[in-house]
Amino acid sequence: MSGHSKWHNIQGRKNAQDAKRGKIFQKISRNLYQAAKSGGVDPDGNPQLRLELEKARAANMPKDNVQRALDKASGVGAANFEEVTYEGYGPGGTAVMVSTLTDNRNRTAAAVRSAFTHHGGSLGTNGSVSYNFDRKGYIVVLRDDTEDDEDTMLMEALDAGADDMKVTDDEYQIFTDPSNMVAVRDTLQASGYKLDNSEVRLFPQTVTEVPEDKIAQYTGLIDELSENDDVQDVYEAAVLPEDAEA
Repeated sequence: MSGHSKWHNIQGRKNAQDAKRGKIFQKISRNLYQAAKSGGVDPDGNPQLRLELEKARAANMPKDNVQRALDKASGVGAANFEEVTYEGYGPGGTAVMVSTLTDNRNRTAAAVRSAFTHHGGSLGTNGSVSYNFDRKGYIVVLRDDTEDDEDTMLMEALDAGADDMKVTDDEYQIFTDPSNMVAVRDTLQASGYKLDNSEVRLFPQTVTEVPEDKIAQYTGLIDELSENDDVQDVYEAAVLPEDAEA
């Protein structure tokens, strides 16, 4: 019995690891698709695609998976993907934006609506919560990937056209106007910086603290949305009580 139990536990862990890896591959596939769709399938002329290909290699993503994503972007694949953004209210009136990439709007809309409903939230109309979010270019340089100190990195970022920079223990987070993100990215890369991330994303202007009795519902909502294959990003205008205290 103990032998069977041990095998069952090992198999369970393996299945969980495989599921997690599958989710990572699906997210990378969609990022590859977006990068190739907007900038072409030639990585030599598409810095964002080069970055996503590096992430695919780092995750040991199979070459066939990578090629399928590029084929879809170039029109070889039959599926026609489109970007759709949903706005909603989480438990306690928290604002949530959900960015998706889907080949079936009905399927995705039903799944997103179901997630909100299951966890005490509701979908909103266009503009209901988006007014509280700003679109910004977002570039990340890991501190371990550069010898520059904070002052030097800030000057390099500003000279490249960035608007601001935030420093964490592990990262230099550089913010730009959305229309200027590509130019700043290319300038930093040309200067020899290795970028961990570069994208245009949403940032909340103000955040709402999740009520204590709504935490489980709220985290359940974010988890269910994040695990959906069609969901690219979940943007939250909320903070958990322990984070607010910190």
